[in-house]
Amino acid sequence: MAVVIKQIKWIYHEFGLDSLYETGKDAWLIILARSCRMFAFGTNSLILALFFSNLKFTDYQIGLFMSLTLVGDVGLSLVLTMIADRAGRRLILFVGSVLMIISGAIFALFENFWLLLLAAVIGVISITGGDFGPFRSIEESTLSQLTTPKTRPNILAWYVTIASLGSSIGSEASGRIVHWLQNLDGWTLTNAYHAVFWLYSIMGVVNIMFILLLSKKCEVPEEEAKTVENEILLNDRNANGDDDDDDTASEPTVVAEDALPKSKKQSLFAMISKETRWIMYKLWFLLIVDSLADGMTPYSLTNYYMDQKFHLKKSTLGDIMSVSYFLAATSTVFAGPLSHRLGLINTMVFTHIPSSAAVLLFPAPSTLWLTVILLFTRTGLNNMDQAPRSAFIAAVVKPEERTAVMGITSMVRTLAATTGPSVTGILAGNNRFWVAFVAAGALRLAYDFGLWAMFVNMKLYQHEENQGGPKPDPNQRRLSDEEEMTEMQKP
Repeated sequence: MAVVIKQIKWIYHEFGLDSLYETGKDAWLIILARSCRMFAFGTNSLILALFFSNLKFTDYQIGLFMSLTLVGDVGLSLVLTMIADRAGRRLILFVGSVLMIISGAIFALFENFWLLLLAAVIGVISITGGDFGPFRSIEESTLSQLTTPKTRPNILAWYVTIASLGSSIGSEASGRIVHWLQNLDGWTLTNAYHAVFWLYSIMGVVNIMFILLLSKKCEVPEEEAKTVENEILLNDRNANGDDDDDDTASEPTVVAEDALPKSKKQSLFAMISKETRWIMYKLWFLLIVDSLADGMTPYSLTNYYMDQKFHLKKSTLGDIMSVSYFLAATSTVFAGPLSHRLGLINTMVFTHIPSSAAVLLFPAPSTLWLTVILLFTRTGLNNMDQAPRSAFIAAVVKPEERTAVMGITSMVRTLAATTGPSVTGILAGNNRFWVAFVAAGALRLAYDFGLWAMFVNMKLYQHEENQGGPKPDPNQRRLSDEEEMTEMQKP
């Protein structure tokens, strides 16, 4: 019995369950809210392209629809992220959930291409199966605020893991529901798809319930808000050439929000220091490459490709995608422990390379079972870089900059993905669907190697005190990614 208890304790600490418990209720609610949202996105990603095909939309129209939807996501994310810290993070998450409900209802009631496009552009519809809307950057910023450098990789890993479980269940439910309903008397395949979109709206209601239970701890601390305001004002003065030689310019002065220039209030970049921008420019460039690849081969189009190539039943397609997402959830559990041992960048790169290679080779097999193995490899390892990436961003930017940085990061990724579906739609219309996967795999590999080359030796936590411990010596050399992870493992 003692051996069993010892093993349970080891699992409890090794896989970050202790971090999850210590962080508290707000973290649990955020993770549960995202799991419900990803359940809805999982139902969407399985049927969206199939739904459009059933409505006789052309491949070009399907690609264009997805590209324009991503453009809408960029605008929505930009606006909501820009005002999140001032208007209140919980309020913005609530508004996003309401938009999710409205979009799902319109898709459940109408079949007109332009009306559906309008609902997708101004609302929240996931065309990729991923979380490209306004939610994720705000949630990750909040979780980074609620955690310490030591617990953050574990919390963000569970944030991704449980969300992947939601996607898995959503895909399975979607396939089974469509298969069951279309076999009932009086039900067409289109009617079955409409029913799934009602389920999408219901998940938006559940999401609101979790958001309403969040506490004030999720909002930006007052002192951080004042710091942001001061830096915006100082950046504005420096940009205009004011106070360059004044020794007091480096000393922050608390100012009222109304005193800030309106142009700066409306700029996310004004909330970010020049030092942070130079770091993020390199990361954003690489994320553009990766997101372009993801936009060319989202799971909705991957399902469409498999359906065209092998003519699968919807329930079978749902089973395959459900297992894929389950593998993603299972593997993501190990992202936290691997980050502690390998470092954040090494974990991101070495788990993402096999997934990228699987995308590159995806069109090659002529048999279903080999294609499914490549899909499982892609999906199973694809999400292991998400938690380390969020932890890395939180580690290299100032705490008061996180919401702005993560908001811009989400916007950049979504904007880069916008052209992907249109390119794939054109290729599919010319019987060159397979080219999209080869190009996407090559781009993803370029991202992986570029990420390792640029950031493997980046110094972390330079703007953050290790909460719960002694204040760091300002004259002490900062630790690199690998050195910091080694220190974290010491008792």
